[in-house]
Amino acid sequence: MNTHESDVSTISPELPAMFDGMKLAAVATVLYIIVRCLNLKSPTAPPDLTYQDTALNRFLLKSCPQLTKEYIPPLLWGKSGHLQTALYGKLGRVSSPHPSGVRKYLPMQDGATATFDLFEPMGDHRTGDDITMVICPGIGNHSEKHYIRTFVDYAQKDGYRCAVLNHLGALPNIELTSPRMFTYGCTWEFASMVGYIKRTYPQTQLIVVGFSLGGNIVCKFLGENTMNQERVLCCVSVCQGYSALRAQETFLQWDQFRRFYNFLMADNMKKIILSHRHSLFAGSSVKKIDADLSRLYTATSLMQIDDNIMRKFHGHSSLKEYYEKESCVHYIHNVKVPLLLVNSADDPLVHDSLLTIPRTLAAKKPNVIFSLTLHGGHLGFFEGAVLFPQPLTWMDKVIVGYANAMCQWEKQKPPCQSAHPSESSCAEKKA
Repeated sequence: MNTHESDVSTISPELPAMFDGMKLAAVATVLYIIVRCLNLKSPTAPPDLTYQDTALNRFLLKSCPQLTKEYIPPLLWGKSGHLQTALYGKLGRVSSPHPSGVRKYLPMQDGATATFDLFEPMGDHRTGDDITMVICPGIGNHSEKHYIRTFVDYAQKDGYRCAVLNHLGALPNIELTSPRMFTYGCTWEFASMVGYIKRTYPQTQLIVVGFSLGGNIVCKFLGENTMNQERVLCCVSVCQGYSALRAQETFLQWDQFRRFYNFLMADNMKKIILSHRHSLFAGSSVKKIDADLSRLYTATSLMQIDDNIMRKFHGHSSLKEYYEKESCVHYIHNVKVPLLLVNSADDPLVHDSLLTIPRTLAAKKPNVIFSLTLHGGHLGFFEGAVLFPQPLTWMDKVIVGYANAMCQWEKQKPPCQSAHPSESSCAEKKA
C-alpha cells in the first residue's frame, strides 16, 4: 500500500507538466495557423505602379494620393485575400447606403431589353462641368449590389452622375425578352447605355468604370472602335483578368482554392440561367432542352457552362473561339484615353501570370497606369484599424480620386494639350 502511494506521488507531478506542454504546443500550432492563414506577418505597402514618366501621369499620381500612399487593410483579417474576397462576396460592403435612381429600359435590335439605373449627382462637380460615370459591374451583378450602391453614393456626393448597367438576366425581377443573357465580353448592352447617355446629355463627359468582368467589357468596348472613346475622359478597370483563355487553365488549379471559387461562381451562374430557362431555351426542341439542362445541372465549372450554354448565344463554334473573341486583351491596346488598371496581388481569382498583360501594356503605352496592391482580394480593398472595416473602401476612393484628377487636368490644361497621347503637342503643331 505504501509502495503504491509512493508511485502515485512520484508520477502525478509530471502529468500536469506534460499536459501544460501539450496545451502550449496546441496553442502555438493554432496561432501559427492563424498567422499563416491571415497573413499577419505580411507588411503594408503602397501599390506597385507601372507607368511611363509623362506630365499627365506625374499630375495624376500627385493629385490622387491613394495611388502612392500605403493601403492599410484591417489588421486582424485584411491581409488575407480570401477573407477580403469572402466579405465582399457575402456582404458586399458594411453600412451600405441606398442611393435613389431611375431604371431605364433600352430595346435592342435582337429583341433583348437592356436595363440600367441612372443616379443624378447630389451637387455640382468641383470643376463645374457635367460628368457622368458609366459603370459596368462584375459577373452576374447589377445596380442593387452593395458594393455598387456604396460606390455610386460616394460618386454622387462628389458631383458625378452615375449610370450603372444591369447585366442582362442578372436582375431576378426583370424577365428576358430574347433567348440571350450577358456573356463574358459582349459589349452591346453597355454600348446602348453609353449611347443613351451621350444623346440625353450632349454636354456631359464620361468616366468609364468596370469591376471584374465589367472591366473586361469596358476595355473591350473602348478598344473595339475609336468612336467609342469620344467624350471619354478616362477609364478605370478593377480586378479583371484580361484574358479568359489564359484564365481558364488557372481556374482549374487548386492553389489559392481557385477551383473552389470556380465551383461557387458556376453554381451562381446555374441559378441565373435556370431562373430564365423558359426565355433562354424558347424555340428549342424538347430533346435539345433536356440535353442542355442535363449538362447544366452536372456542370461544376464556369468553363463547362460557357462551353455548353454561354458561347452559343453568339454562335461561337468552340470555347476557345468564345474566349478569344470576348477577351479585352485583343482590344485594349487600341484604347487611347487615360487608363487606370487596378489589381490585387492576393486576389484568389486572378492568377499572377495574368498580370503580365497590364504590366506590359503600362510599360509600353504612355496613357496606361497599372496599380498592383499587396492586399485587397477580389473587389475587397476594405480599410479599417483592427477588426471592423470602414464603409468606404480604398477602391472607392482611388476611382473617384483618379477621376477627380483627370477632370482637373482637363480643366486646367493648355488648349492644345490633350490627355490623349496620340495627339500632337503644342511644339509639334507649331513645327
